[in-house]
Amino acid sequence: MKRRQFFSTLAITAAMSALPWAASSGFAADTIKVGVLHSLSGTMAISETALKETALMAIDEINAKGGVMGKKLEAVVVDPASNWPLFAEKARQLLTQDKVAVVFGCWTSVSRKSVLPVFKELNGLLFYPVQYEGEELEKNVFYTGAAPNQQAIPAVEYLMSKDGGSAKRFVLLGTDYVYPRTTNKILRAFLKSKGVADADIMEDYTPFGHSDYQTIIAKIKKFAAEGKKTAVISTINGDSNVPFYKELGNAGLKATDVPVVAFSVGEEELRGVDTKPLVGHLAAWNYFMSLKNAENDKFIKMYRDWAKKKKLANADKVVTNDPMEATYVGIHMWKQAVEKAKSTDVDKVIGAMAGQSFKAPSGFTIKMDEKNHHLHKPVFVGEVRADGQFNVVWKTKGPVRAAPWSPYIPGNDKKKDGPDGQ
Repeated sequence: MKRRQFFSTLAITAAMSALPWAASSGFAADTIKVGVLHSLSGTMAISETALKETALMAIDEINAKGGVMGKKLEAVVVDPASNWPLFAEKARQLLTQDKVAVVFGCWTSVSRKSVLPVFKELNGLLFYPVQYEGEELEKNVFYTGAAPNQQAIPAVEYLMSKDGGSAKRFVLLGTDYVYPRTTNKILRAFLKSKGVADADIMEDYTPFGHSDYQTIIAKIKKFAAEGKKTAVISTINGDSNVPFYKELGNAGLKATDVPVVAFSVGEEELRGVDTKPLVGHLAAWNYFMSLKNAENDKFIKMYRDWAKKKKLANADKVVTNDPMEATYVGIHMWKQAVEKAKSTDVDKVIGAMAGQSFKAPSGFTIKMDEKNHHLHKPVFVGEVRADGQFNVVWKTKGPVRAAPWSPYIPGNDKKKDGPDGQ
């Protein structure tokens, strides 16, 4: 009897001693921890909050269908508050303290650049859901947003075409950080290759959170009055888009006079703006809410139902957008890769991600490239409608393979097509 009691006590003690490890490892008995790293306050909250909601919705959807390898996903949500160094701190917390298996997050390139050293050091896994400037290829990151050849270059080609207004002069207007400056470096080289002179390119930047666009709009009007058809290419990010578009409307700068094409403005950012004066201005993305297909209908209904269930602010007016679709696709592709690898081990999941495909709300079956950690994506150019949605005026025939290393940057032709260390 005493012998049985001894071994019973020993078994209980061993089981209890294992519990702290199980609870902190991301492999607790029934859950796999998943990090959500988006700004829920500060200048980027206008864009990033919806991505947090999309991630939680996708996690709930997966859990309702049995989870991943029989385990439920458990979201660990943190708020880096539009503070770039804080992104790195929160990433380290997610990987070392919360022991998450994967992180879905970041919007700005400066936030992504901030967390990269952490993911490389700790061999973590980040899914990044926003269009960006390219010039990067990391083993620990999957890029589910667009590279420049999947957004910026096609959009400018459209502006230069007869259908897009045959623009001859260009204003490169952005927020002052890495994404707009690198994108505009690429676009300058592209425009130069098309015979556009430096005198026909105006370049200007404003800080994050900038709110007074009167002077800049006046400069644009003056630049546009010098004869040739002018277009504005906007890489303004965050809540600065609201005063920019309001001032555009106040100044009477119509799309027929000086069209603006935006790379960081979608349905979510336009919710706070009177869009009637903006009709005809443009945005380039890989998805629009207005796309008509069965997958998109399902995606929109799912998000609307989620918003009402969670009592989100203005739940009856929620919209979907491109980075939300990229977040949704990324989470489902990660799930598929884990199930293929039969493990959440980062290196095994990275291997299993190659060639993953998913029927996306864009209406296309898109795939993760076998080598370069980027999605093959369709490209759409849309015109702003009075209701804040977009009419598609141009699109590619199908998904386009990403070119992370732009051919317009000297020396990129010698760079590898896959990340180091893989």
